[in-house]
Amino acid sequence: MNILGKRIKQLREENHLNQIELAKTLNISNTTLSQYETGQRVPSDDVKIKICKIFNVTLDYLLGVSETRNYETETIAAHHDGEEFTNEELEEIEAFKEFVKSRRNK
Repeated sequence: MNILGKRIKQLREENHLNQIELAKTLNISNTTLSQYETGQRVPSDDVKIKICKIFNVTLDYLLGVSETRNYETETIAAHHDGEEFTNEELEEIEAFKEFVKSRRNK
């Protein structure tokens, strides 16, 4: 079983869902879901995104790139002089954070 399939199954079981229930929510057959979980098939990007939204996890977590499940559980402290960050600056901060974490895993 690959990491993606393992994570899908783990999230489903943690949320007390059977394959039929999750498959119905994803608008796929339970056979297809079973194949995802065993690594026989790979879900489309759309299905991966739906799974992330259902279980409130990041795509990085679902794919096994990160052990951090969601961004809400992470806090980063930084000093600044009280000015507000723009959305672009916040995106750069998030990208830098991921870069630093990726170096930790090497």
